[in-house]
Amino acid sequence: MLPLLPLLPLLAAAVWVNLYNPTDQVEDPTGPCTWHAMFGVNGPTCGGTRAFYYLLHGHVVEAARFHLPAVLAAPVLVYFWLRWAVKRGLGRRLPALTVPRWLWVTYLVFFLVFTTVLRNLDFAPFAWFDIPNLAAPAR
Repeated sequence: MLPLLPLLPLLAAAVWVNLYNPTDQVEDPTGPCTWHAMFGVNGPTCGGTRAFYYLLHGHVVEAARFHLPAVLAAPVLVYFWLRWAVKRGLGRRLPALTVPRWLWVTYLVFFLVFTTVLRNLDFAPFAWFDIPNLAAPAR
């Protein structure tokens, strides 16, 4: 049972994004992207919910459009969980995924530069990654 415990928040998130479709251009109960609302530009968290929604529905290209670094990290994170779950649940070991330190650092730099600089550029190919913010309705 323990290996399934980390999946509960993921399951809750899946239910949430299917209940409040983040791609329908209607503001969700949580409101617009906080980063975008505070700074007026896309940031590290912008597009994550929509990317998760598209991944759940098998639309990898659209998911990558909304949060490329998260989509690139997803298979690695799934393997880390799977390796841990198999060890805890079945007592077996899957091969270790050895990622060199330079690759972790490269990914971190890519993540920060891509999410805060590149996808805020208004020319091709970066404009394709722009995250339209759902502004709060005027009252």
